[in-house]
Amino acid sequence: MKLADIPRVSNITKDIFINDYFKPQQPVVLENAITDWPAFRKWNLDYMKEVAGSITVPLYDDRPVQHKDGFNEPHAKMKMADYVDLLKKEPTRFRIFLWNILKEVPALQNDYSFPDFGLKLMKGLPMLFFGGRDSYTFMHYDIDLANIFHFHFDGEKEVILFPQSETKKLYKVPHSLITHESIDFSDPDYDKWPALKQANGFKATLSHGDVLYMPEGYWHYMKYKTPGFSMSLRAIARNPKNLAKATYNILIMRYYDVLMRKLKGQDWIDLKNEKAVSRTHKRIGELVRD
Repeated sequence: MKLADIPRVSNITKDIFINDYFKPQQPVVLENAITDWPAFRKWNLDYMKEVAGSITVPLYDDRPVQHKDGFNEPHAKMKMADYVDLLKKEPTRFRIFLWNILKEVPALQNDYSFPDFGLKLMKGLPMLFFGGRDSYTFMHYDIDLANIFHFHFDGEKEVILFPQSETKKLYKVPHSLITHESIDFSDPDYDKWPALKQANGFKATLSHGDVLYMPEGYWHYMKYKTPGFSMSLRAIARNPKNLAKATYNILIMRYYDVLMRKLKGQDWIDLKNEKAVSRTHKRIGELVRD
């Protein structure tokens, strides 16, 4: 993979962000953008244990999708206090994702404000994500192809991004939002996944207080180098093509996939994984011949 460093800018103005990054749809890491937030001073794992320790949280690991596990069903549940203790004690694959602050811990809203980057942010969807050392997310993109601002707290996280233009090289699983789950994007096996050698993307390491801007529909893989957590805020996609694709994903694709899982079970999941490989290798062969 050819991965360029995501640029880092400090104390950016709204106009510069819009003209240099949003309009050309280029990722960027914003530094010193939230130093005035109480969250910048307060948010760490110990604080989350203090304010949310009694809440039972759903946990997910990196096992491949299996029909027997259900659709988006958690692999385990644990009190937040116990989960934080586990994160600090030893490496664990268990992660929390899409944990809605408004629903779970409303008091956390007092610790941040909605920054003015020139885009109207969706105020009803502030989501938290937690992970232990070496845990990671599968390479995926979000169903609504939104513009995403990813605020990182406590520790370090490795990020790899690809634009939608690179999809044909990434072993995308049909009728889903993920690539083949067997790929280790932090250390890919190019003998097994040769198309990845032609993929052009971006990389960065996020530290406490960094804000990553991910443009519309960007593929993203995240691996926790240390225990930590992040919050995402989003703005609706502006590109008409992306809006149309988001509408299709939300209204048609996800329901079709759920129906096929019910009808065919694990055979449907296995078929999709096989097609992810065969279709990608066919497309790469066509690109080479061209």
